[in-house]
Amino acid sequence: MNPRTTKPAARADERPSAGARAVQMLTVAEDSGAGQRLDNFLLRHCRGVPKSHLYRLIRSGQVRVNGGRCRPDDRLDPGDLVRVPPMVQAAPAEGAPPPAPALEHPVLFEDEALLAVDKPAGVAVHGGSGVAHGVIEQLRAARPHAPFLELAHRLDRETSGVLLLGKKRRALLDLHAQLRERRTDKRYLAIVVGRWPRRTRSIGFPLHRYLTPEGERRVRVQDGGQEALTRVTGLQQFELGALGVFTLVEAKIETGRTHQIRVHLAHSGFPIVGDEKYGSFELNKALQRAGHRRMYLHAHSITLRHPLDGRTLRLVAPMPDAFSRLIDAGRPLARAAASTSDTAGFSPRTQRQAAVDGQEAR
Repeated sequence: MNPRTTKPAARADERPSAGARAVQMLTVAEDSGAGQRLDNFLLRHCRGVPKSHLYRLIRSGQVRVNGGRCRPDDRLDPGDLVRVPPMVQAAPAEGAPPPAPALEHPVLFEDEALLAVDKPAGVAVHGGSGVAHGVIEQLRAARPHAPFLELAHRLDRETSGVLLLGKKRRALLDLHAQLRERRTDKRYLAIVVGRWPRRTRSIGFPLHRYLTPEGERRVRVQDGGQEALTRVTGLQQFELGALGVFTLVEAKIETGRTHQIRVHLAHSGFPIVGDEKYGSFELNKALQRAGHRRMYLHAHSITLRHPLDGRTLRLVAPMPDAFSRLIDAGRPLARAAASTSDTAGFSPRTQRQAAVDGQEAR
């Protein structure tokens, strides 16, 4: 949208109350709404108002941008003037999900532009598709006065680890560009079924996304699919009695496709432990009975340029305790060893954490 008026108005970070009795006029700020869809802008600034009600107000012309009618998917520009009509917070509909709890997650890094948290396994990054709320809704509830907070990327619900959020629009757009242009270094830890070699191997199967008859999103290896490249390094092998041999690995992704690491490893014959979509159902059940209940994939680190000042940042989420418990339950088979490619110069000590530390030092 383009600004067509200079009428004085409140800044976008001065949110209207859900029970407001007067029309509110909000000016879209550079770092608070610029580039955002109108419907998402209103959802953030009119908390407690049902989405369906906001859509009716937009379509009836009661919400206006720069004095003109607008659509829910219109993108806002800096300086746009948004008219928000009087609203009264509706009582929750019967069966409606409760509001997101105000919940902070472990902070790995934070300044005026960027927030990095350690997302726990089992928590979605955002609500939708049967999920009432996720990390972003929890953080917004915990920080009600934050003028801007948006996800820079996503992690699967069952994946833990480093999650980036932008606190300024300019920072968010720069993070998106770094991720899109592959200017970041993203590394994951995973525990896989089988004896992955103690060196780095590259997996380059093309990936194709599809929906199952039940409407579930899946990915498979398929000729003509999207280019995808994962480099996997064996760190520590161990044996769990009759359940077999497992390996702690590091996966460095050169592309960022949906379920990339999970599908690449499964197609290579080394599914991730606890992966309910691409793993071994019977083995996962056996491990769950032994108390090992998560999917063993963790976004361990990301190296990037700070979105505002350009300095190099390396953000690390420590290996979860659940990984240690599973490895400790087994019998170590071998020490981690130097690879012939990505891990050249890696000189591990005897413990698995030393192997992870050695990878971090590269």
